[in-house]
Amino acid sequence: MILNDKEWLETFRKKRDLYGVTQLRLSVMAGISREHLSRIESGKVSLTLEMKEKLAAALEKFNPDEPLFLLFDYVRIRFPTLDIKHIIKDILKLNIEYMLHDDWAYFSYTEQYYIGDVFVYTSDDEEKGTLLELKGKGCRQMESYLLAQERSWYDFLMDCLVDGGIMKRLDLAINDRTGMLNIPELIEKCKNEECISVFRHFRFYASGEISHQRERNHKEMGTTMYIGSMKSEVYFCIYEKNYEQYVKAGVPLEDAPVKNRFEIRLKNERAYYAVRDLLTYYDAERTAFSIINRYVRFVDKEENKPVSEWKLNEKWAWFIGEGRPPLKLTTKPEPYTLNKTLRWISRQVDPTLLMLEEIAKKTGVNYLREIRKYTKLTEKHEQIIRQQTTTIEEIVLKEERNEENVGIF
Repeated sequence: MILNDKEWLETFRKKRDLYGVTQLRLSVMAGISREHLSRIESGKVSLTLEMKEKLAAALEKFNPDEPLFLLFDYVRIRFPTLDIKHIIKDILKLNIEYMLHDDWAYFSYTEQYYIGDVFVYTSDDEEKGTLLELKGKGCRQMESYLLAQERSWYDFLMDCLVDGGIMKRLDLAINDRTGMLNIPELIEKCKNEECISVFRHFRFYASGEISHQRERNHKEMGTTMYIGSMKSEVYFCIYEKNYEQYVKAGVPLEDAPVKNRFEIRLKNERAYYAVRDLLTYYDAERTAFSIINRYVRFVDKEENKPVSEWKLNEKWAWFIGEGRPPLKLTTKPEPYTLNKTLRWISRQVDPTLLMLEEIAKKTGVNYLREIRKYTKLTEKHEQIIRQQTTTIEEIVLKEERNEENVGIF
């Protein structure tokens, strides 16, 4: 064995000890026998580059520095009031003067107020009331406001329920940084009847072909798995988020900060009971995994034994909490930005502007200058300028709080 291999093994063993991982658990994660791993660590088996990569990847899945983290990923709440200004001022605690207004909206509502990805809809129909919608980016943006307001998600949800808010949808996302959730492997378990679930519906599909030249050797595209019917009040969506990040932003698969995502999607009564559990125990991990464990588990088939006696799959056991560090409700506050608009300009507009500039250099005909003479900003543009040149502290409404410990967790 060459010196580099000895150094690598020494570092590897120290890290395994630091993570508190036994040879048995690591061998299961790496897909090799414990005996083979023992021979590798003792230097009795030559190490290949492929095996080094496999062992390193398996070990990182036990990294105690939050290999998994939990986020709110979608919130939709209906309030039994047509007073949209009250919802914005007293629930969102935002200054309505900085919000945009449209005389149209989604979900059959007739008008909307919004700032970035935080939307509030209303209409003249008292039965419909006022609807608040926060998608993924809206949740991250809302977290930046909660931070400035010295409120937590728990404070916010409590304010909503106290005001008569009716939960319409709540998504909890468990992000997997290390590839703990092997989605193709979970799909195979479903096909092999090693998924025990109260759900009858399972769907799997590739989410889009990777067309970039350097990725054509990947045998598959990003894989998505649905457990449960999308028409029901609870179902799960598990997908390879690194492929999504690659397609949307060009992030190389190996560099994506999140490899996989497990989404718990709850509607109506199920969403309400989840929020009630959150506000009872203030433990998002408890809420999330009690839902998962209620509906699904993955096992290893054992011949000549009834299904009820099949053992829980080791990797799945780790995912749901056995032997791993506890999860916390994590927040990723992100202020409202023009990144989406800037990406569109970069892809669609700027090449044309560059073309016109080149024409002006060669012909002296400055089309841009002529166009700019007649271009005027709309009220919407002026409002967006206000939003982008105003601090979060000016946008949010704060109230005096007596609690000593406040935050966004």
